[in-house]
Amino acid sequence: MATAYVLINCDLGSEDRVLLELKSIKKVKETRGVFGAYDIVTKIEAPSSDMLKEIISSKIRKIDRIRSTLTLMGVDK
Repeated sequence: MATAYVLINCDLGSEDRVLLELKSIKKVKETRGVFGAYDIVTKIEAPSSDMLKEIISSKIRKIDRIRSTLTLMGVDK
């Protein structure tokens, strides 16, 4: 199972709307609003890293009001 954490910056005041849209994505396991340099942190799990990349590029990054993302791919040891 591949895991990624996506750190998200969104337009001011749109956090709740973005959180709701993220929660509707099937492979999103957890999503939370946070304080600091980013507005939202989302955990995604999928069978492969290719599927993670597809979810991030075709679903998450297409959500209206998201300004930027930073993806941290998990590493298995």
